[in-house]
Parts: sequence; C-alpha cells; structure tokens
Amino acid sequence: MPRTIWSGAISFGLVTVPIHVVNAREDHSIHFHQVHLEDMGRVRNRKICEIEDREVAQSEIGKGYQWGKDTIIPVLDEELREIPLPTAKAIEIEAFVPLDSIDPIQIGEGYYLEPDGQVAAKPYTLLRQALERSSKVAVAKYAWSGRERLGLLRVRDNVIVLHAMRWADEIRDPSQLKPEEVELTDDEIAQAEQLIDRLTRDDLEGDDFTDRYTEAVEQLIDAKRENREPPTAEEPEETPGQVVDLMAALKESVAKAKASRGEDATVHDMPTKKTAAKRTTAKKTAKKQPAKKAAKKTTARKPRRSA
Repeated sequence: MPRTIWSGAISFGLVTVPIHVVNAREDHSIHFHQVHLEDMGRVRNRKICEIEDREVAQSEIGKGYQWGKDTIIPVLDEELREIPLPTAKAIEIEAFVPLDSIDPIQIGEGYYLEPDGQVAAKPYTLLRQALERSSKVAVAKYAWSGRERLGLLRVRDNVIVLHAMRWADEIRDPSQLKPEEVELTDDEIAQAEQLIDRLTRDDLEGDDFTDRYTEAVEQLIDAKRENREPPTAEEPEETPGQVVDLMAALKESVAKAKASRGEDATVHDMPTKKTAAKRTTAKKTAKKQPAKKAAKKTTARKPRRSA
C-alpha cells in the first residue's frame, strides 16, 4: 500500500470530501550510489555551515530567503503552514471544463485520492459519478510544499485522480520556435497520413512499450556480480545516408510499418486525383495550340497553397 503524502479534503461547493493523497506512479529505475573508484567507498554529500565550517544535522537546517546581498530572512515551516490560504487545508474546486480544453503541456504528476474513512465514501462517490456523467474534469487549487498550485481532477478506474498543473504564465510561448513557411505537395501530406494510419493502435500495451534500458542495466549488474562477460549489443542495421527526398523517406517508412505488422510491404503510388488528371490533360492540349495561347493558360494557373 503506498504511503499517504498529504491529507486534507476536496471542497466541492458546500460538499467536503475528506481524502488521503497517495502517489499514482512507481519508479522502477535503477539508482546508483556515488563511490570512490579506487576502494569503492561511498561518497556522500555533506551539509556544511559556511560560517562555522562544520557539518550540521538535518534538525538544525531551516528555510531562509535571500534579501539583497547580505541579508537572509528566516522563514519557519510553522509560519508557512499558518498562511491564511483556503487551499492550505483543502483542494478547492474552481470550475469544470472539457478535458480537451486543457493543453496537455500543463498537466504534470498524477496522484490518487483515497476517501478518508466511511464518512467520506458517499461524497467521494457523488463527486466521482458526477464527473463521469458530465464527461468533464474539475480544475482546482491547492497548496503543497510552500506554494499554491493548480490541479486537475479526473476519474480513472473508479478512483479520483489529481494531476498537478502548471499555471498559464509558467508555459513558454513556442511561437519563436516555429520553422519558416514551406510548401508541401498533396502527395506528401497523403503519404504522411498513410504512415500515421499504419502506426495507429488502440493501446500502449506490448513489447514496444517496455523499459528495455532498465532490463539491460539489470543484466549488466547480474553479469558483473557473477564475474562473467556482460551481454554485448547487437550490430545495428546499416542505415542509409541522409534522405533528401521527403517523398522517398515517407514511402520507405510506410513500407517498414507494413512489414513490422506482417502486411504486404509493397509500396503503391497514391492514386492520382481527378483534379491532377485535368491538369495533365490541359498541359497536353496546350502543347498542340499555338505558343501564345499556351502561355496564357500557364500564366492563369494558380500557384500551390503553402501548408
């Protein structure tokens, strides 16, 4: 059973739901210690007071805010807990919105909200079912670790989940990162759509979505512990040089996607659209006509739209 990391309540209008917050994620990464390679002794980070030049215990350490060059203002944990914020003791629901109205870049770490005892069972179930039937998520404010935060409440497998969210002013404007306008053909876009279709799946289950790095590190550690040679990496397939032709790269990608699913990997050209056939016919007719008329038709043709 995961440990409780925060206890409080969800405030839903005049309804209060006592809850415990537990982590929704597990860390299966392999963690290493820092060691002295010569004798394998542990290397630790010591906390030294700059004035007394000695190591201090955790019980002697508190918070301080740097004000100016030479002034530090001490701030006690008790003082932070007594800040008059309604969100200090509760997760205050502010609004209900459709999930697709929230930019995923704002959504962060997830936590499960567990009802605190039998008294919380009914209001907890009420909020959960109301969220499910409305097909909306709740946006709330709460205060943890010395700051007020924005959160999103949704339902997963009959449990209410709280996602930490970034405030709008914490998201950088990406407009300056956009590339310059380029021109794409209809065939290039159609091939990209075909590639997306070939790579579309209903879930993220299977070997393609397992942590192979952690498995490889475990094998390396086991081999060293048993004094045997660690497994060697397979020789990578020969990769072609940089592909300049975007259309060729798309067709090759579609073929590989088909082959990986056991389908016929033969790449067929996209069917020519009727509009394209008309253009071809117009070109042939233009060649038979006098040069002046052909020139007029060429001038009248509209340029391709940029993507």
